[in-house]
Amino acid sequence: MNNRRQFLRGIGGAMMALPWLESISRASPAPSPRLRMVHFYVPIGVVRRGFFPGEADHVIPEGNLGNVMKSLGRQDPNFRLSPLEELTPTLQPLESWKHKINLITGMDRTFQQGTDVHAQCASCYLSSARPYTVQGTAWPLDRTLDHIVADHVGTNSPFPTLEFSCNSHTDNKESIYFDNLSWYGTGHLAPSIRDPRKMYRRLFSTSEVQRYRDVTELVLEDARSLRRDLGLADQQKLEEYFDSVRAIETQMLRLDKMKRELSKVNFAEPTAAYLPRGQYIRLMGDLMVVALQSGLTNVATFMVGPERWDTPYLFEGLFDQPRSHHQMSHDQTRMIDDLLKVDRFHMEQFAYLIERMESIQEADGNSLLDNTLMTYGSGLGDGSTHQYNDLPIIVAGGGSRVTKGQHINLPEGTPLANLWLTQTQLMGLNLKQFADSSAIVDALIA
Repeated sequence: MNNRRQFLRGIGGAMMALPWLESISRASPAPSPRLRMVHFYVPIGVVRRGFFPGEADHVIPEGNLGNVMKSLGRQDPNFRLSPLEELTPTLQPLESWKHKINLITGMDRTFQQGTDVHAQCASCYLSSARPYTVQGTAWPLDRTLDHIVADHVGTNSPFPTLEFSCNSHTDNKESIYFDNLSWYGTGHLAPSIRDPRKMYRRLFSTSEVQRYRDVTELVLEDARSLRRDLGLADQQKLEEYFDSVRAIETQMLRLDKMKRELSKVNFAEPTAAYLPRGQYIRLMGDLMVVALQSGLTNVATFMVGPERWDTPYLFEGLFDQPRSHHQMSHDQTRMIDDLLKVDRFHMEQFAYLIERMESIQEADGNSLLDNTLMTYGSGLGDGSTHQYNDLPIIVAGGGSRVTKGQHINLPEGTPLANLWLTQTQLMGLNLKQFADSSAIVDALIA
């Protein structure tokens, strides 16, 4: 048994799969948790009048989400910084967490002519290369921010980066440029994992040790043997961790059962269209949180869905039948209320992850959220007009390094790369330039 554990630990999984416990760390000072970085990406932009303060220029009919906008009034376009007070309808799921976030408006990207407008949304979002400067590609796509940061903070974790995708469909509707956020470099994809079970196996087991038990099973077995040495607080922390892993396993079993049952029905759409969207996103999110909590990675990208993918999804609680987000975005006048619901639905999933991460206490007494720089964003400012300016951006967490509870409105034309440069510096890199950046976002740094 001991030899088996030593072998498993040698491959890098088992030692990293538990949260920090004070009771077994008293012999040495508590480690200072490294700041992590997560990018939560939403495709196809947002409905501007629901997301951005001051853009509710008319009232949606009574009873609809847009009706909430009537009291928000117009925003002074010349302001640069203000407290984040009354939230727009799309942002309202963050009400309990507005003291932990910053809304950033005014950030732009530049579209390089030569590809479909959606093709550069996600694929170039985290690289922000200057147009026409990257040779041999129609996309201004370079090494993405997550890998640049991971070169600095990911060297001691089993996975320098992890790439999550919530695209449950297996039909290859579009090319890799529409369905991936993370790139090692131009033309070199860091492929995202879409299947929760595949991600679970990647985190907690390896092909080399399949003849033994899962790494998690050994880790949990070892952890249970520690209980007699743990204080009450650590016992509770360990039990919460066990509950998280059990919940993930239960959710995966439920999802697998649902897939089997759906496969027996003759649908007009692919079977995956009928999988509950929120459950799927939250399951992938739970896997990401456990990976961050246990130190399996310090850097993750989380893509809620692909760009321009007309295959429908079942947004449970919103519609009776699966709907295509992309198709709705091209009929914004008629579908405005449905699109507002989808935007708010995505924000609810972001809020769910914030709440989960805030509930996890780390060695320094801060929450996992405090020790994570977590960014919500999209590669389009508006899914209907396909504009690349004034992107919807929210930065959460970051602890004492980041000033929070603000609406930061940057001057028109401010490159998105300014935010990425700022984040590299917050993560401890000494970069003076990132892609087409012109400065850092001073208001973000405490």
